[in-house]
Amino acid sequence: MPYEKIGKNEPVCIADDVPFEIPDSWEWVRLKNLVKKEIKRGKSPKYTVSSNIQVFAQKCNVKAGGIDMTLAKYLDDTVFSKYPEEECMRDSDIVINSTGNGTLGRIGMFHDSDRINENTIVPDSHVTVIRASEFLSADYIFYVLNYYQPYLEKSCSGSTNQTELKPAVISELFIPMPPVNEQTRIITKLIEALNLSKLYGEKEILLQKYNQDFPEQLKKSILQYAVQGKLVPQDPNDEPASVLLERIRAEKQKLVAEGKIKKDKHESVIFRRDNSHYEKLDGIERCIDDEIPFEIPESWEWCRLKLVGITQTGNTPSKTHPEYIGDEIPFITPGDIQNGTVFYDNQSLSIEGKMVARVCPKESILQVCIGGSIGKAAIANKKVCFNQQINSISPIIICSEYIYAIMQSPYFLKNIKKQAGGTATPIINRGSWGSLLIPIAPISEQKRIIEKQRELFDKISLI
Repeated sequence: MPYEKIGKNEPVCIADDVPFEIPDSWEWVRLKNLVKKEIKRGKSPKYTVSSNIQVFAQKCNVKAGGIDMTLAKYLDDTVFSKYPEEECMRDSDIVINSTGNGTLGRIGMFHDSDRINENTIVPDSHVTVIRASEFLSADYIFYVLNYYQPYLEKSCSGSTNQTELKPAVISELFIPMPPVNEQTRIITKLIEALNLSKLYGEKEILLQKYNQDFPEQLKKSILQYAVQGKLVPQDPNDEPASVLLERIRAEKQKLVAEGKIKKDKHESVIFRRDNSHYEKLDGIERCIDDEIPFEIPESWEWCRLKLVGITQTGNTPSKTHPEYIGDEIPFITPGDIQNGTVFYDNQSLSIEGKMVARVCPKESILQVCIGGSIGKAAIANKKVCFNQQINSISPIIICSEYIYAIMQSPYFLKNIKKQAGGTATPIINRGSWGSLLIPIAPISEQKRIIEKQRELFDKISLI
């Protein structure tokens, strides 16, 4: 059983006071009996703009660990004579923040390598300094005090606004003392374990980030497989995509004849010949093999985005006309497009506002074309107006969900950002956006792709 003898008093059993059992070759010792100078705080300093003497304050004992003397102020030379030489900080001094809230009880170890320009350093009145005996391992005392840190934080006194950890509390701590050689072995093993713990912690953070990102990364991979024709098997009985594109062209010509849309003055037609891809534009044919990013199945076709629908860039009715505000039709901005969903309740236009705005029909795809959120998109499930930071495409005949899947694929988003440039505010205009190449599957395969995508996305949501 451990006993303690104080002065001439009879020894007293302290078995209830020590925190745990120790080996027979160890001893319990009060911290005050293991130091080479009295455990106390520094003085209240008189500061100056600059000198060769710095004052170690609580903020120098940084939260992330270690000491940062760049945070220290300078002591006025005229008061330095009041500091005994032993009060100047030395290599391996242990410091404990001893007043205030938040940092109270924080423990650090000062080393000569922390000095700036070999400046003399003195502690201020908010820091308690512990200088271990030269017969002991200061590192061992430091780690024991770290064990006591939760206790020290709870052992403060004073008011709520100004708590303090008195040096007397620190001085009376019970320190379990092993033989000197064992202290060294303990520190060696402890540092090894702490390094492993730090490495484990870093790996754990990476693993958590991976687990958080994995569902979205998996969705991107699925979309990329979809646009490359690898998500579902091809059916030779499917009507080829070339026939679908001809029907879309015929439908657009009909809309032009009816005056519902304007004729595309630079209509693009992409076709294959001699195992190469060609584009006919403005009556001129050119090989575009260098622009084709990946192989697609034989039944698929490449085309420009604008071919498969009607494209627009939104606008904002003038705010000088309050009559444009109403509840006739939702008015969409980039902030209303979140996680593939359009939120319709933030702003709306009146009948008059609708007349001067850009309107797209239900099943149109809205995609942000400027700024940090460039590329995010959603399918509108009702008729909407939208502002100039959004491009829209209203697909003709073709599946909106299929086009949306393409527009959210890594391939398409990469091309948007490439076309938008690397400026502080990237932007892609409707012309460049509508000219991006997209792979078109047969209409039957489009439906199978969407069904498989939904099935896989539903499973991912359960991860």
